[in-house]
Amino acid sequence: MSNTAMALAPSDQVDLVGAAPKPEGMAFTFGDPESVLDGRELLDYTESAWNGTWYDTPVSFNGLARTFRASTHHSSAIFVKRNILVSTFRPHRLLSRDQFSRYALDSLVFGNAYLARVDSVSRRTMRLERRMAKYVRRGQGDQFFQVNAFGDAFEFPAGSIFHQQDADIDQEVYGLPEYLSALSSALLNESATLFRRRYYLNGSHAGYILYLSDAVHNATDVEGLRDAMKRSKGPGNFRNLFMYAPNGKKDGVQVIPLSEVTAKDEFFNIKNITRDDILAAHRVPPQLLGIVPSNSGGFGAIAPAAMVFAANELLPLQARLAAVNEWIGEEVVAFDPYQVGRET
Repeated sequence: MSNTAMALAPSDQVDLVGAAPKPEGMAFTFGDPESVLDGRELLDYTESAWNGTWYDTPVSFNGLARTFRASTHHSSAIFVKRNILVSTFRPHRLLSRDQFSRYALDSLVFGNAYLARVDSVSRRTMRLERRMAKYVRRGQGDQFFQVNAFGDAFEFPAGSIFHQQDADIDQEVYGLPEYLSALSSALLNESATLFRRRYYLNGSHAGYILYLSDAVHNATDVEGLRDAMKRSKGPGNFRNLFMYAPNGKKDGVQVIPLSEVTAKDEFFNIKNITRDDILAAHRVPPQLLGIVPSNSGGFGAIAPAAMVFAANELLPLQARLAAVNEWIGEEVVAFDPYQVGRET
């Protein structure tokens, strides 16, 4: 029996037995991180194709829904716009605050929003209800369909659907959201976070190469060391690895750390750069999202930034959402002036 032994803990020893020929050099890894985002092909722009019943969307609305939560800054910027719109909205007998909130969120996420007119038996309008933009498809003329995940479709009564859409330069059937150019940054931000999570779950925070060149070790020793290292990963991380090598030479076993500092710096750089891209696409001041400034000067006063944001972004959004008033024939969507710190 060889005198060489290894253990993860005093109670977890590995006995190495038998002699074998001198092993050749070998290298192995513990698995590479894989992105769940590969293959989405979200931005394959094919305009709006006619399938014989309705027009397909120019981009995957299912993909837009999934990327909505891909990045903290992406969803937070949308939510802050929605919240301000809801806080200034005046509820109407035909449109409740809850239905308006859903209607506004659809418009911000998909660039399309739909309100359905619900009539009484006497054909009097009772209320307006939001229809989920993710599943509504437009047909010819005034036709609208609700399509579920299985392809089953329900056609809405003619003239009962109002379609609010953001302008697109390539087609006029559907609107598209304004943040599409920042989706690559949002997905890269998510990829960096997922990689960091796998980095911690893997348990190899040191990120090292174990270089073994001592000739006293045989193939059984190497296999025992490899098994011991494998067991040090996963749940119960940060286990210690003990190795005993009698008559070993200096530097016969070396632990070569990888550049953890560089990896950490790249992680923060990616997060910060992609965050700036996302906020630039949404045009939301970082103060409104609760972002802590990294410089000593800060972002400036929050009140002036909020008022400039309201003038440049909020008022145009309110005007687009209020287009339903012309369709319904009365002022269903109206807003109070936005004031920072106003009493409610």
